[in-house]
Amino acid sequence: MQSIRVLGAPAGSRKLLHFARLALCAALVVSGAAVARADDYRLGVMDKLRVRVAEWQTAEGAVRDWSAVSGEYTVGASGSVSLPFVGDLPASGRTTTEVAEEIGIKMQKLFGLRDRPSASVEMAQYRPVYLYGEVETPGEYPYAPNLTVLKAVSLSGGLRRGPTGQRFARDYIAANGDSSVQVAERNRLLIRRARLQAEIAKHDKIELPEELKNAPGVDKLLESETALMVSRDKRQDRQLDALADLKSLLQSEIESLAKKAETQQRQLELAMEDRDKVDSLAEKGLALSQRKLSLEQRVADVQSQLLDIDTNSLKAKQDVSKATQDESNLRNDWDAQLAQELQNTEAELDTLTLKLGTSRDLMTEALMQSAEAAQLDEQAANITYSIIREQDGKSAEIAATETTPVLPGDVIKVNAAVAMR
Repeated sequence: MQSIRVLGAPAGSRKLLHFARLALCAALVVSGAAVARADDYRLGVMDKLRVRVAEWQTAEGAVRDWSAVSGEYTVGASGSVSLPFVGDLPASGRTTTEVAEEIGIKMQKLFGLRDRPSASVEMAQYRPVYLYGEVETPGEYPYAPNLTVLKAVSLSGGLRRGPTGQRFARDYIAANGDSSVQVAERNRLLIRRARLQAEIAKHDKIELPEELKNAPGVDKLLESETALMVSRDKRQDRQLDALADLKSLLQSEIESLAKKAETQQRQLELAMEDRDKVDSLAEKGLALSQRKLSLEQRVADVQSQLLDIDTNSLKAKQDVSKATQDESNLRNDWDAQLAQELQNTEAELDTLTLKLGTSRDLMTEALMQSAEAAQLDEQAANITYSIIREQDGKSAEIAATETTPVLPGDVIKVNAAVAMR
């Protein structure tokens, strides 16, 4: 990771300059939002974590990227995650924030670092969920946020049905499950698109799309996207403020050097006048060579100091130019990122709209293909669900419905007593 350095800063301004650099580097090190809130989610075996570690080096005024430690790691069967140099860290039952803090503490102690490294730990992939019982394809399936029992059953192909006279029911439930998943994903993408449009237009509030005015759960989606927008805006503002502070300090340094150069220039003029007078006296034999040599040395010293001041001033001006360019690049990169994210979201919405239309067509076809479609609700009423979940190191079976939220590592049991004619 690159660092911004300023040479020739006056001693009185270096401390303020250090804090400006620190604020900028801290804002740049933090990346992206985590998949789940670190304060809520407790890690478990088979969870995959994405770890990034960076260190602010006070003495050098730069950020060191610990790429040897950064990477993706899996919580092992023992409940620990193993990192290079750091070794095994207990992770099961802890939050990503707690794991990140321990990584920083252990690395500081291990390497005897003056400054504690900043570790960022976020979810890369949740541990899977398991489908068991009267489903088409029992087994292991990847977990996704906002997963419910109905969505999980749809991942397995829906409920298991008999090959004769019941295939329409399986097709209907599978299509209905796919449709539910796709509607939820479409709502999420619509809110994301509205948030990106608000960010591009520099608005403080997200305008709710017309399609979602009466959609269930839209308040939580809107709240989540609003929080993300505020967080992203604050991060960019911190970066811009840090660059502005840096430019201000550099400008003060340039002004100070200019005043110092004026003083040195006056001293040079006086020294040269004295030297010329001594030269005149020396020609008349009235001056000592030692005094002449002393004045020559004084003129050379002042000229050298003026050269150092000019050099430091030039370096400070170059740093101001670089900070200005960094500020421009930051704004341009942010605008380009928003435009790219909006384009990708539009493409995902188009694809999802086609899939949703296909799922609804399949549901309609399944209902039309059999006279027994009217019995679907009655048959579904005989389906029961339960979740086997590990709590405090013990497994507990919990009664569930189609809308019950599923957590990583859950085992979903599906029991069906289908009424047959």
